[in-house]
Amino acid sequence: MKNEKLNELINLVKRNINLADLGCLYAHNGYDDERYHELKEINMKILSLLSENSMEDICSFYLPIKEYPTPKVDIRGILLDENNKILMVEEKLDPGKWSIPGGWADIGFTPSEVIRKEMKEETGLDVEVVRILAVYDKKCHPHPQEAFYTYKIVFLCKKIGGELKNTFDIDDVKFFDIENLPPLSEARILESQIKQLYYLAVDDIKDVYFD
Repeated sequence: MKNEKLNELINLVKRNINLADLGCLYAHNGYDDERYHELKEINMKILSLLSENSMEDICSFYLPIKEYPTPKVDIRGILLDENNKILMVEEKLDPGKWSIPGGWADIGFTPSEVIRKEMKEETGLDVEVVRILAVYDKKCHPHPQEAFYTYKIVFLCKKIGGELKNTFDIDDVKFFDIENLPPLSEARILESQIKQLYYLAVDDIKDVYFD
């Protein structure tokens, strides 16, 4: 099956799981609730067969819901040095692969607070958040398939203090030239996205990319 059709099929299965969750949430009787739970389980098995995720991983993500399900939010930052090289991190969870700093949004933190916290925790640097560069829907980009549906917010950041250092979940932190990027952790960021973000920052383009 071609990748484009496979990705479309996986997205449809995710949508089916979402609809089954809504059915479970709003079912008015035990019969409906049982059928929606069965539909959810069937589609989770299909998703496991189509993707690189185990059934255990999928079940741990698609837990029973108590309110309307929404996408997960991944928040990341672009920081350039005086030579316009890009700050990147090698996470221990994906050895040998690199990404721009960031991670899942935390409850109780604003988006800009999240990226300041992630920058400090992953790189040792204190940053000022300048502006939003892009809001990506991972469905619209050729990331490896995963169980959950994700929006990615990317901020332009500026160093205001601190020193580069490795942390407990980071193997290495370095600046890279835009034309000499390392192997990427494509579940987190794509080369096309890094280059787009780079030129939005360097050319001082104020428009925010979305989708």
